[in-house]
Amino acid sequence: MSIAFDRHMPLADTHNIRDLGGYARADGGSTQWRRILRGDSLSHLREAGRAHLLAQGLSTVIDLRGPHETAGEPNPFQGHASVDYRNIALFDALAPIAAGDAGFDMGARYREALDRCGDRLAEVLRAIAAAPQGIVLFHCTAGKDRTGIVSAMLLLLSGVSEADVAKDYTLTATLADPLIARLRLVAQARGLDDAHIDRVLSSDAATMMDMLQYLRLQHGGIAAYGTAIGLARTDIDTLVSRLCD
Repeated sequence: MSIAFDRHMPLADTHNIRDLGGYARADGGSTQWRRILRGDSLSHLREAGRAHLLAQGLSTVIDLRGPHETAGEPNPFQGHASVDYRNIALFDALAPIAAGDAGFDMGARYREALDRCGDRLAEVLRAIAAAPQGIVLFHCTAGKDRTGIVSAMLLLLSGVSEADVAKDYTLTATLADPLIARLRLVAQARGLDDAHIDRVLSSDAATMMDMLQYLRLQHGGIAAYGTAIGLARTDIDTLVSRLCD
């Protein structure tokens, strides 16, 4: 008998933890529930939230944030006795987003990440493939950009359509309103104008579709990209098996 799961895992101290299960695959079947979760920062997670994740079967946390973020808001699973914690700063090769950049385009930043952060993307994907049995949760701060790119890679490798990848990306806009509102206040306190904030915090389908088109046209698609960044066939097979079998 199949068990019904909700995609969003509502925890009192997070806003954007979501399951990558339940998406249709091109060759039939679907991605499996409670295998891989994507999320926002876990730094405010209290004991009840941590206990809930552990009860669900959490075994691995991969933190995609940079040193300035982890120093200010440490991860509660760092040094945990039963959780394998990894910190891989996914965007370390990218310059910080310039405040007030009138020409800022999130789609362009994602394209740049594909071009310049391939080694870190490969490191993240290998870490997921090599994780011990149990749920893998990877996250950044908002659970939108760095987390969104990794999610797209995993779903594409598993045969999920680009349309569903983009739909998954847009869920931040509908599920994480309190988080986005808080980040907006932080940005406004720094003196950023509202138009720039909107560009940085948006999660519209067109942005993800732009990245997916670039992946196809400039990198030959997900399989060719995986090979180019150094993933072995066994890495890809293990990732697909982890999410789908």
